[in-house]
Amino acid sequence: MLTIEQQIERNAQRMPEKVALICKDTRVSYGELWERCCEAAKTLQNDAGFYKGKRVVLAAAGNAEFVYQYFGTHLAGGICVPIDPDTKPARREYIERIVATGAPSDGMADIMFTTGTTGAPKGVVLTHENIAASARNINAYIGNDADDVELLALPVSHSFGLGRLRCVLSKGGTMVLLGTFANVKRFFAAMEEHHVTGFGMVPAGWAYLKMMSRDKIRNYAGQLKYIEIGSSFMSVEDKKMLMEWLPNTRICMHYGLTEASRSAFMEFHEYAENLSSIGKAAPNVDIRIIDGEICVKGEHVTQRYWNESPKRIAQDFHDGYFRTGDSGWMDEDGHIYIKGRIKEIINVGGEKVSPMEVEDVLNAIPQIKESACCAMPDMVMGEVVEAFIVEKEPVTDAEIKEIIKPQLENYKWPKRIVRVDAIPKTSSGKIQRLQLKEV
Repeated sequence: MLTIEQQIERNAQRMPEKVALICKDTRVSYGELWERCCEAAKTLQNDAGFYKGKRVVLAAAGNAEFVYQYFGTHLAGGICVPIDPDTKPARREYIERIVATGAPSDGMADIMFTTGTTGAPKGVVLTHENIAASARNINAYIGNDADDVELLALPVSHSFGLGRLRCVLSKGGTMVLLGTFANVKRFFAAMEEHHVTGFGMVPAGWAYLKMMSRDKIRNYAGQLKYIEIGSSFMSVEDKKMLMEWLPNTRICMHYGLTEASRSAFMEFHEYAENLSSIGKAAPNVDIRIIDGEICVKGEHVTQRYWNESPKRIAQDFHDGYFRTGDSGWMDEDGHIYIKGRIKEIINVGGEKVSPMEVEDVLNAIPQIKESACCAMPDMVMGEVVEAFIVEKEPVTDAEIKEIIKPQLENYKWPKRIVRVDAIPKTSSGKIQRLQLKEV
């Protein structure tokens, strides 16, 4: 299987003048893209401190320079560690410290940090084979080709956005780098100017787009070939709305994790009778329900976390299948349904939040004796953080917000704070979050 870089090189040889990237007023051909990536690789290799397997932390801004550095790091033999440019200093320092230790293995491409159930960020190790297989599977389902012009308004520090970039460039399509859905006028202006044929979005982005522009997206029903949606819950009502507004668009929604990107897919029009399911296994992917848990196998699945022992990593697999931490069931036709999350990560519009991370910040507030957080349903974000606190002395919600504001990204802030007399725990002292949801 060719790596993504080898596929880009092939595209540069076959169609050097074809536009690969559009960023504001800049257009970058495939020939120029390959040249700039090679230049970035040489610059790294000429650095005295660089060596094969060196971990390179990249602020993943959605611009052409990041694209050059990302692929250039791979070409130089380095390992990319993409992070959000707005990452808080404490998290960035933690990540830099973690990746500075440990011995790399051959074939490693990226370390993508996600939040584990322990509260500390976990480094998901992805090989060149993992990411090439993922792009192959996604393109096979969605039907991407060289004629696609995609608008990217997702963060490239996350699996979804970075995956869309790899998918389009591996196929020889054109990627328009927008950055965010925040400026709706820019979004639709780009749709018009570049005759965009597809884009990816999270349900929270859809909720914002709908709120700010109502049904304007239906004006592009004859233009949009595909949309990929993922990362969190989307209501059946919103799915039906998109189906009505875009009757001829391939509207695909994925299920997956950073560890197993886009493991299942469903297309709204095809799954009109099964819109509450997450679809079926993606091409080249095997999904089984083992002991009530959704488990995944395929070339796209990670085989390790950074700096974790083989014994610890083995706990995340069952007979070679990666354990997703989601409970679910599969009907006789292969449609998969999620019952709930076994792991306690809170999914806020596609952003994964560890309850323990928020609790650590809350517990450091002098007026709070202890706290516990869990997911609370939200119409826009799917889930938001709900915090339960036991006070030592009175403290207002506003005071709490001011204290946590500089320490946590805003999507991690509790949407609701509930005062309780005690946090329910097991005899061994473990917080019983399922009981908190019933309060």
